[in-house]
Amino acid sequence: MDKTIASLRDAVAGVGDGATVMIGGFGGSGAPIELIHALIDRYVATGHPKDLTVVNNNAGNGHVGLAALIGQGMVKKLICSFPRSADPRVFTDLYLAGGIELELVPQGTLAERIRAGGAGIPAFYTPTSFGTDLAKGKPVEEFDGRPYVRERWLKADFALVKALRGDRLGNLIYNKAARNFNPVMCMAAAVTIAQVSQIVEPGAIDPEHVVTPGIFVQGVVEVPDPAQEEELNRADAHYPEVSR
Repeated sequence: MDKTIASLRDAVAGVGDGATVMIGGFGGSGAPIELIHALIDRYVATGHPKDLTVVNNNAGNGHVGLAALIGQGMVKKLICSFPRSADPRVFTDLYLAGGIELELVPQGTLAERIRAGGAGIPAFYTPTSFGTDLAKGKPVEEFDGRPYVRERWLKADFALVKALRGDRLGNLIYNKAARNFNPVMCMAAAVTIAQVSQIVEPGAIDPEHVVTPGIFVQGVVEVPDPAQEEELNRADAHYPEVSR
């Protein structure tokens, strides 16, 4: 029952080539920077994992976190809502060169596809995207005189998330907006790894405050002073440094 993991390296050791990986965050809020960088470190050292499909709200910013993961050529396909974020140059350059696939999903639809994956709902209907290129090839049905597009669930092999605090059993609480996509991603992945600022003993978190129950989490690693994407980008940080 003790789900603590000793190091970031050990935390991402199970991610293999071709895996689908959900990465939490809304911009830099709730983004598991250290877990992403540990995945990059493993790739630099071993050449694995590669050919990943990544599910995220955006396409990363600057040269850290998700943008750095994409910059290393580790991502084959990105499923996201906002590929044009504050500084998406890494993704944009690679996409225009034909080096990465993009599946564009409206934000609410993305959240619901992930939630459906966690809830065991294989498909649902939404009016969003009807009549646009995003609906091409998808079944459409009419309900109460309005057309709805059928969307499929999203599930993943792994979810990498960031929480404020977790106990050894994997129960998690988040810091304000860092909650965003993280809880539903925990539910939709076969294996969820959470980086937390503090690991506490079972019972130290009020059960009424738990957002993600430990049943949805397979590993917790402590990162006492996590980096913030925006601060790294203001400092013009590049990860890894040797890739500059």
